[in-house]
Amino acid sequence: MQSMRVRLPSVLLAAFAALALTGCGNSGGDKTASNSSDSSGAPPVDMSKAIAGTDKPTGDLDVAAFKGGYGIDFYQQAAADFQAKNPGLKITVWGDPRVWEELKPKFVADTPPDLVFPGWGFDHWLAVSEGQIMPLDKAMASPSFDGKGTWGDSFEPTLLKLGQQDGHQYVLPYYFNVMGWWYDPTVFQANGWTVPQNFDDLLALCAKIKAKGIAPITYQGKYPYYMLEGMLYPWICSAGGIQALNDCQNLVPGAWKSPAVLKAAQMIKQLLDAGYLEQGATAMTHTESQTEFLKGRAAMIPCGTWLYSEMAKNFPNAKMDFLLPPVLKDGKGDPTSLLIGIEPWMVPMDAKNANGAIQLFKFMTSLDEAKKFVQQKGTLMAIKGSSQTALPAVLVTPNKVFVAAKTVYANQLKYWYPALQTEMENALTAMLTGDATPDQFCDRVEAAAQKVREDDGIPKHKLGG
Repeated sequence: MQSMRVRLPSVLLAAFAALALTGCGNSGGDKTASNSSDSSGAPPVDMSKAIAGTDKPTGDLDVAAFKGGYGIDFYQQAAADFQAKNPGLKITVWGDPRVWEELKPKFVADTPPDLVFPGWGFDHWLAVSEGQIMPLDKAMASPSFDGKGTWGDSFEPTLLKLGQQDGHQYVLPYYFNVMGWWYDPTVFQANGWTVPQNFDDLLALCAKIKAKGIAPITYQGKYPYYMLEGMLYPWICSAGGIQALNDCQNLVPGAWKSPAVLKAAQMIKQLLDAGYLEQGATAMTHTESQTEFLKGRAAMIPCGTWLYSEMAKNFPNAKMDFLLPPVLKDGKGDPTSLLIGIEPWMVPMDAKNANGAIQLFKFMTSLDEAKKFVQQKGTLMAIKGSSQTALPAVLVTPNKVFVAAKTVYANQLKYWYPALQTEMENALTAMLTGDATPDQFCDRVEAAAQKVREDDGIPKHKLGG
């Protein structure tokens, strides 16, 4: 175990620029997904501490959770309910918006919590490569909380697969977000506007919206990943199929200069040049641009399904509905393709009460608890059947799109190679400010990908088929 910690500081000093782990999933039927990870250069997996999590839970249990838009109150209540069922257990649940900063010194001191949801500032895949995260293979094969099948069988399979590396389960999904665009259906209806099905429809609609004195599309310019995931990635998939995006994430030489990537960049530039992107949006935060949308000054915005809960405090009566990014009419990709993201939970290798951690998370991911989270927090869950409840209105269309998707995919790159993600965002911003052409965007990102590809000190990953 000690030999696996030689590079420990690199795990704990690393921080992500992204806000959420993106992933892929399905809710029934056969779907194409490319989301498993194989790595090279990682140490052999130490399975000696892997447990099934089937013993009666007792003792102290320390849980740390990222306190984002959904808070941590649900986790605290679930812990209290579980503790009531197990009086020999004493659970503490704590967290804050930058919980990873408190977790890093605990990992350094070999005193991490027993169960963690560390948030976007913690490089969990690098932590996996350092032997800091417990493999959960035995737990996945053990009974679920209600005893109906294995625990692993209770998860959406492609979502679960996102947490695997080299055939071992390290990360577990909980809630997940669907990435797409949003519009106000009452505004569309009042103006006789039809939701665009393809990019040609979008261009025609934007012309009508602009003529009304409304910005057709706004975006979170200070956080370019919204546009990367809401426009660039879907349009790469549309132009070249999912393989074109897989090649980019797999660091295939020349992938970022492919015709599909160039076409996607050109589509964004076309919207910019036509005046269909809100002026000044490049300087806006996520809440500023989302306020523009909710105040009716912009007709559409790319965002995940967290949009409503994030803005509900200031806009409690907001009307919004979801649409997939309008794709090319003659594109090679699957028009139902969908990008989603998960929020990962994990058990540290040095957890003092791993059995209790696994047992608690089994309870939290039981069908009844998952349905409660959907109802109370307004987001979809990674548990099979959890959407079969009274969905909040804002989730009805995203769930339908998720069920209908034949191809689902993930932005894994931003977690595997955060420096490359940052350079992509900078390159996109340069294009949006008129400082770079689509060709120059492709050249810049390809150069950044090459730098990562040739750096032997960076563990490499590969999307499976």
